[in-house]
Amino acid sequence: MKTNKSFAKRIKVTRRGKLVARKPGKNHFNAKEGRSTQMANNRTQNLTLTPKVLQRYIGNPSKHK
Repeated sequence: MKTNKSFAKRIKVTRRGKLVARKPGKNHFNAKEGRSTQMANNRTQNLTLTPKVLQRYIGNPSKHK
């Protein structure tokens, strides 16, 4: 099965094999939010995917290092 490239490009695989991605939908319309909320949205989040979903969208995660 082919890797979903658009999804794979948004994910970084760390040395320990964790999946890290930015929170979606936080690029604009942030002017009315408080500063702490804006800064919290810049942080990344850990993804926990089932092996089936991982295989479907990313393929073999060891190739993406």
